[in-house]
Amino acid sequence: MTFTRLKTLSLLVCALLALSFPGYVNGGANNNKKGSQPAAPVEPEAVIEEVNAKQLEKLLADKDYVAVFWYARSCVTCDKVLAELEKIDDDTDSFGVDFVKINDKRLAKQYGIKNFPALTYFREKEPIIYDGDLMDEEGVLDFLTSLEAMDLPDRIEEVNSKILQKIIEDTDFVAVLFCPDHETCPPRVMDKQQCRKCAKALQELENIDDEADQLGIGFVKIHDEALADEYNLGSLPALVYYRHQTPIIYEGELQREEDVLEWLVQNKSTGDEDDVIEDVTSKTLSTLISNIDNLVVLFYDHGNDDSMTVLEELEQIDDDCDKHGIQFVKIDDAKAAGDYGIDSIPAIVYFEKEIPNVYDGDLMDEEQILKWLLGQLERDEIEDVTDEMLDTMIKEGRVIAVLFYDNNDKKSQKVLEELENIDDECDALGITFVKIDNPEEAVEYGINKVPKLIYFEKGIPTIYEGNLEDEEKLLKWLTDQTSSDQIEDITDEMLDLIIEKMPHVAVLFYDKDQKKSQKILAELENIDDECDQNDIAFVKIDDDKEAKEWGIDEIPSIVLFERGIPHIYEGDLMKEDELLGWLVHQKRYSEIPEVTDEMKDKLVENTEHLAVIFYDKDDKQDMRILNELENIDDELEKEGIVIVRIDNAAEAKEYGLDHLPALIYFENKIPALYEGDLMNEDEVLEWLLVQKKTATIEEVTDEILVNLINEHEYVVVFFTGPCEPGETCDHTLNALESIDDELDEAGIIFVTTEDTGVAKKYNVKTYPRLVFFRNRDPLHFTGDLDDEDEVLAWITDDETLEIPGKIEEVNVKMLDKILAENDHVVVFFYAEGDKKAQKILNELENIDDECEEKDIDFVKTSDDDIDKEYDLPSLPALAFYRHKFRTIYTGDLMKEEEILEWVIDLHESTADVIESVDRKTLQVLINDVEHLAVFFYDDECESCSEILEELENIDDDTDKHGIQFVKSNDVKLAHEIGIFAFPALVYYETGVPIMYDGNLKNENRVLQWLVNQKNLGKRNSNRNAFNKDDECFYVGLGHDGHSAKRGNNFVPNDYKPFQCCPTKLEKSTKVPKMTAQRIGHSEGDQGKRPGVGGGNFQFAGSASTSTTTGKSASKPAATKKQAKVSKDTDDDDEDDDDEEKPLVKVSYANKRSGGSNKPQAGKKPVAKGKDNDDESQEVEKVSKQKASKKSGKLNVKTGYLSVGVRQQL
Repeated sequence: MTFTRLKTLSLLVCALLALSFPGYVNGGANNNKKGSQPAAPVEPEAVIEEVNAKQLEKLLADKDYVAVFWYARSCVTCDKVLAELEKIDDDTDSFGVDFVKINDKRLAKQYGIKNFPALTYFREKEPIIYDGDLMDEEGVLDFLTSLEAMDLPDRIEEVNSKILQKIIEDTDFVAVLFCPDHETCPPRVMDKQQCRKCAKALQELENIDDEADQLGIGFVKIHDEALADEYNLGSLPALVYYRHQTPIIYEGELQREEDVLEWLVQNKSTGDEDDVIEDVTSKTLSTLISNIDNLVVLFYDHGNDDSMTVLEELEQIDDDCDKHGIQFVKIDDAKAAGDYGIDSIPAIVYFEKEIPNVYDGDLMDEEQILKWLLGQLERDEIEDVTDEMLDTMIKEGRVIAVLFYDNNDKKSQKVLEELENIDDECDALGITFVKIDNPEEAVEYGINKVPKLIYFEKGIPTIYEGNLEDEEKLLKWLTDQTSSDQIEDITDEMLDLIIEKMPHVAVLFYDKDQKKSQKILAELENIDDECDQNDIAFVKIDDDKEAKEWGIDEIPSIVLFERGIPHIYEGDLMKEDELLGWLVHQKRYSEIPEVTDEMKDKLVENTEHLAVIFYDKDDKQDMRILNELENIDDELEKEGIVIVRIDNAAEAKEYGLDHLPALIYFENKIPALYEGDLMNEDEVLEWLLVQKKTATIEEVTDEILVNLINEHEYVVVFFTGPCEPGETCDHTLNALESIDDELDEAGIIFVTTEDTGVAKKYNVKTYPRLVFFRNRDPLHFTGDLDDEDEVLAWITDDETLEIPGKIEEVNVKMLDKILAENDHVVVFFYAEGDKKAQKILNELENIDDECEEKDIDFVKTSDDDIDKEYDLPSLPALAFYRHKFRTIYTGDLMKEEEILEWVIDLHESTADVIESVDRKTLQVLINDVEHLAVFFYDDECESCSEILEELENIDDDTDKHGIQFVKSNDVKLAHEIGIFAFPALVYYETGVPIMYDGNLKNENRVLQWLVNQKNLGKRNSNRNAFNKDDECFYVGLGHDGHSAKRGNNFVPNDYKPFQCCPTKLEKSTKVPKMTAQRIGHSEGDQGKRPGVGGGNFQFAGSASTSTTTGKSASKPAATKKQAKVSKDTDDDDEDDDDEEKPLVKVSYANKRSGGSNKPQAGKKPVAKGKDNDDESQEVEKVSKQKASKKSGKLNVKTGYLSVGVRQQL
């Protein structure tokens, strides 16, 4: 036992010795070797190669794809991360990515590396920093070998076969250009035809690389002849398109990149596993429009039921569109829709060669849409565009001919017919021919009479002055325009428009009869193309008056307008190269532009936020300050503040600036003086931003104050006298800042000044003091200045605003306030500077006091575009407003006695007529009045006056029932809400329209209908108080599924209002099914008229009792109380509204769930008994055949419900 223990102990000691001194212990195989030499330890193989800064620089120069691992000696995490990354080194090698590591903090800082460890991926020397988890080596490998990481702008990336295989597996859509090996075609060696072909194809295809990327299509190239042979591609180069790993080969010409892109897009959908319309972004849509000849776009809202229902219908014609070469996409982007003039969603727009055409039919009828689209393919006509679409096309610099026309004008129609004959020729010339029916847009271009044609090239308009009915002459003129390479001559109206719409415009002010101008013009023609290449429009104008308006005294002169801001060129115009250099420099680099006093005035007039530096360019200190302020120019531009400089001492004095430099900020023409240090640009920037973003009382000088008082109707001035921060006047001023917004909303300007000159003139003796100038007439505030609420109440009080014995001049804001708050108002609308209007005003002043005695407010207004704002036929005009309702005076405005008599008659008469309203008032009423009836009529309508006379009889009755009744002859507004036949009656319940489709000559029936609508709305409101989930509502103006516009099977007077009651929906619900009743009476009213179907429909499961054949109904229907039969007679039986219409209930079911619009099996409608007046009504029979496709669909274009299967028996 002792021996065994000793033996065991010896073995343990030997083992410990062997482990402690491994170099001195040899196995039997090494007995012949010396034991004194220890074996060298095995070095682990360095996997990721270590490099220094110089080696890395060389590696980046030689290799396309390099991954760099940055580490630091003291970094504990770095070793762990490195150990993980070394596992993928071989993989990165096989993918052609060199992987190295480096410890160089200084170099790391140059590449934006601040924390260690870090990984940077260099793609052709362009670095991107990996921001994922470095411990996840698989994630790192995916990143290094992904197509996104390899992507370089405007370049098609080269890959090897292994990377290509991974890209095909990982990417749904990828296009691969196969080229010969580098050995066959070394770089820059073009001695073989296939090498030249490949280089040229690559050059062209790189032009569409970014577009393909935006469309979700990867683009790579590979130089691998063996792989090409394996795929049996034949001669190279060749393009293979992989869609979900399925390849197809492009058979067309590779050097026509636009054809390639269109082919890629068209074949993208055919590779989809799911047959769905592709969703695109705004940027992708723009790319598609530019590159696809035939494109259909559905603008929709994913959260909107109508949109989703329409989308499901359109999915059914997607394949048909593909077959005919029409690409179909959808976009859920309200801003993008707005950019194309789409006001209501969902909407369909068809783009043919970038020209948009809006579909105005029924979006639920996919067959009709397909027919329309195919018609667009075959039809060759001038396309209609919206104003937004036109603006976009002009902004893009496209060559377009635009016909401004009126669709209802015979001459326009005749011209249009002639011009259709040259549409193809214009296409051949590269001219896009469009038409637009929009009077407002026409006026913008100085067009007062249509038809008129304007040619646009690079955004520059040229008006055609010839005969539009002679299409041959017009075509020749258009041909000359496209071939002409001259600086375009424009009018003053066109100049204003170009400056407004184009970012960079160079304008030569010249005199065509002056030799110097002719000589300079000849030189400048040489740089016209270069300006085009730099996106600078170049135009010329021979108009001395326009030149003077911009302060141009010397002709010829060049002015560059940068986003509306003028820069005057002061160099030698004969040196065109220097001028070109200056133009390009001004475009690329931001500088504070020098302006004339006339330019400054125009900018003040047209620029919302403007900062003006008044300085002396001969003063060194001024120039130093100007250089400092150049540093904040970019920040101001980002904030939408324009900054300019002016060297004009006389102009500075007009603003009371005695010391230069000085800064004045203008906001909506109201100036504010900067009192701080102009050398501190940060302080200046902060002050300007505060002025823009917050409501502040502007600081002004006496000179500025005098201008404000003279130019504005209402100006409140806080005279502080000399006032230091922290003093009482400063605290009071800060408190008054809180009411500045309210005064601004009322159109009242609020300013402050320390100057005392004007204060003394208006008898201000103590400071601070508040004075209110009303049309230059001062009124001193005598209350508590520290109580801002009291100050606000005093300023906005009617007694304060009125000036005894004078007709007050008001601005639009104040006029809106007066009309909203006063029952009786007389308004004189006129144009400022109109001598005739001034004579009329002198006469009207004589009756102002009489109006005031009758509590009638009398005001005048001459704001810009006041006639458009208030929809006036012409200026001057006089209108009497009673409770917002307007009556325009049609007599002689110079006869004040007759006017006074007219005003008093209107004031004292009871409103026993239906009030006429203008567009502005009607829109206010629709928004503000809960129960509103509107009678729409047309001046050309023969029956309208007779019907109106009848309806006048119920005006008082509607008032008693709380329903406001008005009339409008605004045809354009009627068209906007879907009314094209007159007369028409629409009832608005809290802004929602319901169309009356009965006999308008029977006023009693009209009154009953209006009262019923109101009461039904009231009952619904009461019910909603108890059950929020069962909200029934009425919709009207429906067109049985057709478009509300003319065309598309338009049926005049085919309007049927319905009540909709939604039910709880399943998630998969898309398509409506319905239980329908004619609106207006219950089941008990049946049997009223013999032979007239007015009964009930029950779709997909009726609740009514029925007689069955073979099967009996499981549950009897509840008997309903019979409605009382009206005994009113109807003088005109041509209409079918003598019986009231029952309600429509809408429920929803999945379209493919098997539900149909048929009655349930075994159920039949049962006729009710006849009533005492010998009138009967049969229940309508429902056909067992499949309902019409349009039955029970929502017309989402008009927003109104239509119900099919409406048979009259």
